[in-house]
Amino acid sequence: MDDAKLAPAHEHYARGLERDRLAEPLGQVEFTRTQQIVLRHLPAVPATVADVGGGPGRYTLWLAGLGYQVRHRDMVPLHVDQVVRDAGGSPGVQAAVGDARQLDLADESVDAVLLLGPLYHLERREDRLQALAEARRVVRPGGPVFAAAISRWAPRLSGQLAERLPALQSEAGQDLVQGVERTGQLPPLYPGSFCGYCHRPGQLRDEIQAAGLDMVDLVSVEGLAFALADLDERMSDPAERQVVLGAAEAIERVPELLGLGPHLLATARRQG
Repeated sequence: MDDAKLAPAHEHYARGLERDRLAEPLGQVEFTRTQQIVLRHLPAVPATVADVGGGPGRYTLWLAGLGYQVRHRDMVPLHVDQVVRDAGGSPGVQAAVGDARQLDLADESVDAVLLLGPLYHLERREDRLQALAEARRVVRPGGPVFAAAISRWAPRLSGQLAERLPALQSEAGQDLVQGVERTGQLPPLYPGSFCGYCHRPGQLRDEIQAAGLDMVDLVSVEGLAFALADLDERMSDPAERQVVLGAAEAIERVPELLGLGPHLLATARRQG
């Protein structure tokens, strides 16, 4: 990818922090809940799954461990190297640097597509539609496409209120949060910090349909877990862990609460 607008994302991921993010308490909620949601509609083993924007490969390795054939693509060479190394030569994993807007996969060549990262790194609607259209192109008729987005209110609720990020506590930080809520565009808070695009639930639904995919489901992934000061302790206790995950699942489709959690996850399907 040589898109200048993606340079800040490259700078962020080049720091290597994404590799362990899903092992952190909130990351565990995101990872476990995403697994649950994906398994509701994933074709049976040994289907072929394209993990587009798959980062360091947590989902790729999980799927390969279940017996799926996985085609991993990511914009960051470091991530691809990590996947190749961690896969240890597994015949079920094929990884390469790739652009979600122009995949090197043949038409109707996979049974399912994961888009768990690309949409929130594409500022322009036309680029997001192109990534969704590419997913539609490569998936076989009837196959599911799973598309993740960051909620429009995540910077305020998670970053400013729960995490109390210093960059968001000042008057300038408040202006930044309000700007995100107006435009969806989250700039880097400091050199190398995360940046991206934040969706409203209805907007994500509209973009998926505009790309020619049929909506199947739209859920909130983590629910209120991001706001729990003792999340680390809760996720370490089996009973409490189930309470946290169960609460997220219980409210996942409540219309008034869809944008509350940090991530949205849409399930779509290609018909014909």
